[in-house]
Amino acid sequence: MWSPGRAALCWMLLETFLRSAGGLNICMSGSATSCEECLLIHPSCAWCAQEDFGKQRSLTSRCDFKENLQKRGCEPRFIEYPRSTASVLKNLPLSTKGSGPAQYDVIQIMPQKISLSLRPGDQTWFSLQVREVEDYPVDLYYLMDLSLSMKDDLDTMLNLGTKLAEEMGKLTSNFRLGFGSFVDKNMSPFSYTAAKYLENPCNGYKLFPNCVATFGFRHILSLTDKVDRFNEEVQKQMVSRNRDAPEGGFDAILQAAVCKEEIGWRKEAYHLLVFATDDVPHLALDGRLGGLVQPHDGRCHLNDQNEYSASTKMDYPSLALLGEKLAENNIVLIFAVTKRLYVIYKNFTALLPGTTVEILDQDSKNVIQLIITAYNNIRSKVELTVSDHPEDISLSFTATCQDGKPLPGFRKCEDLKIGDTVSFHVSVEARSCPPRGTDQTFTIKPVGFKDRLEVAVDYQCDCVCSQMAQINSSICSSIGTYNCGTCHCEPGYLGAHCECQEGEASSMYLSACREGEGKQICSGRGECSCNQCLCYESEFGKIYGSFCECDDFSCARHKGILCS
Repeated sequence: MWSPGRAALCWMLLETFLRSAGGLNICMSGSATSCEECLLIHPSCAWCAQEDFGKQRSLTSRCDFKENLQKRGCEPRFIEYPRSTASVLKNLPLSTKGSGPAQYDVIQIMPQKISLSLRPGDQTWFSLQVREVEDYPVDLYYLMDLSLSMKDDLDTMLNLGTKLAEEMGKLTSNFRLGFGSFVDKNMSPFSYTAAKYLENPCNGYKLFPNCVATFGFRHILSLTDKVDRFNEEVQKQMVSRNRDAPEGGFDAILQAAVCKEEIGWRKEAYHLLVFATDDVPHLALDGRLGGLVQPHDGRCHLNDQNEYSASTKMDYPSLALLGEKLAENNIVLIFAVTKRLYVIYKNFTALLPGTTVEILDQDSKNVIQLIITAYNNIRSKVELTVSDHPEDISLSFTATCQDGKPLPGFRKCEDLKIGDTVSFHVSVEARSCPPRGTDQTFTIKPVGFKDRLEVAVDYQCDCVCSQMAQINSSICSSIGTYNCGTCHCEPGYLGAHCECQEGEASSMYLSACREGEGKQICSGRGECSCNQCLCYESEFGKIYGSFCECDDFSCARHKGILCS
């Protein structure tokens, strides 16, 4: 099982490799000139902000591994070495039951709120648990295709409410049922628009000469526990007729999802939307065939008669918009379709998280068993989704399901029983620093649940010592800013304390940094600053001398010790 100890061991092995690989030091090789630059080189790098750190005649790198800085005399209180952390802000315990007096305080995910403080490149992690509680309230909205080919299905539906309530009563003590219907956009080429068809699009159709005018979506019954009302409304319905084979079902699904108050979706309930049809749906851009170029806005457009008023004003919704609105309103969509359409709608489920598809008999006689089966399948799995995911943050999931075995890369558990608890380990890493002052938030939630984990993110891209920077500091000859142990000189000045002007570094002064005529400046192993050599540091040993001409690694050694 993944644990903080294993994560720490991985980091330790990585840092050991970085220290030993080919004698290179990734922190010092970055040539960082400020604390912030140092922290961005690698998450194992630290910065020393101590004023008197290093020797006067050497270019001591303040950016190094933390242990190296301490060995070289930097006191721990001056070392800038932030690490990514995760803190739990709200952690109420999981509930065991969904109905009863505690119905409105049901908790199915733990914790509920955390904060992350991220240093780019440095991983941190957190865990969460999810439980499907028993006897959770259920809202079921039945959305039915009332085109002419569904005439026999409507006859089967007459007593659906009573039978469905009986079966669902075995699964939950708090069940509500609603009803809506759809056909298609009442405009050419989707429907018959000649004058004689406006009131009765079945006019002249010998097999079924009478039907109601074509409509896009009609909300008929808001969610209620009075199932007799459902039966009454179904008995009043009549089929209609459209012109082409595809239906306007996706218009209806979106309205059923976003018109929360009109439909009556309860916040503390499981939302099931059953979509029954015997044909394929129109998709986004199909509306252009009828001159509808305005994309769907994703909003509710029900008029006083509870009909979809924008049917002939906007295009059909896209799958992406549909998925977004279903997730936003915690709605689980069940496609109840005839056998010949199964593969088509199965492909849709891959693009609509949490959606399932079941085979509907030609006359819908199996619809009750279909709904019960779909409900049990949905509640037998837990799948996590992430919304508002920041682009510069990477997430890695590991699921631990009922068998207790970690599944790296998985964010879903299946074959669960109601009441089971599963856990997920989430590793988080920021890849870069956003603009200063930027804070991010994102949400992790199981598909179809109202419960969610809110994650707040801040970034550790600025050093604490930078908050104490001194402008025109006396340490920097009053012509530079002292920040995190170093002087940042005004233009035209240089030196460790801004004590020299650039003109003094002309060729006539550079001779003071040469050991002799024709020799390299500082022997090629340092920089000439204010007429004196500041020697580079080396992974192989110490470089020193007035002209950086000496070192302790070019001499012969015996058993690792210098010979002289």
